[in-house]
Amino acid sequence: MPQSAIQTVDLAYRSYGTDGPPLLILHGLLGSSGNWHTLAGKAFSKYFRVFTLDLRGHGRSPHAQPIDYPTMAADVRAFLDAHDIARASVIGHSMGGKVAMELALGTPERIDRLVVVDIAPRAYPPRHQSILKALQAIDPTRYDSRQAIDEALAAYIPEMPIRQFLLKNLQFDPATRRYTWQMDLEGLMRSYDRINAPIANGRQFTGPTLFVKGERSDYITDEDLPAIRQLFPAARLVTIPGAGHWVHADAPEAFAREVLTFLTE
Repeated sequence: MPQSAIQTVDLAYRSYGTDGPPLLILHGLLGSSGNWHTLAGKAFSKYFRVFTLDLRGHGRSPHAQPIDYPTMAADVRAFLDAHDIARASVIGHSMGGKVAMELALGTPERIDRLVVVDIAPRAYPPRHQSILKALQAIDPTRYDSRQAIDEALAAYIPEMPIRQFLLKNLQFDPATRRYTWQMDLEGLMRSYDRINAPIANGRQFTGPTLFVKGERSDYITDEDLPAIRQLFPAARLVTIPGAGHWVHADAPEAFAREVLTFLTE
């Protein structure tokens, strides 16, 4: 679909800092802008005007179809236009990393430096089906506390860190005194194959690019490096010791140090 034919939405966002060049941060699947609150406020805002965005179907942004990479990248491009940002550096984690790649490949003139966190441009097998089904199985309106929802979710997802991450999607309506899921769960399930799809080939972003891998994660493998360098000839890869897929949460200090060194060099 031509970029001009894509129907964009106004993305919700949080901002940090008032000085320096602009830096956009894009979260992963089932995440939101709040996932980056600490790093954005304490590390990156010392050097940049930071904007953490809620991608469509996530956080406080509109629920709209389709949810695919050309459309999500167009939303981010519209955000740049709306805020009179000619060029920005971009950090994207997981799904947000693919959005960042699509944005850089589609409009390289808008990107200063690109940071892709623990994702490659290839297609991925479905890894989140059990989580999506667990979220669908829980009707949060039936429970009167976050703890009760957590206990119900534990029957499907025993890992507490994953539940804590997912429960950030809960919102409480004071008028009805009910909890609901903030993200577009049904829309994300319908779009899940597109979220796992590869980034289209045939283009290049030749600007400075950093891929950040968690040592304990298998999202980026040695087999991915040729495809990464084909699309991003200037790319280099760093591995954060001890970190898994959520690199920025597992090792925030090491992550911030590597990313800031790259962004400010």
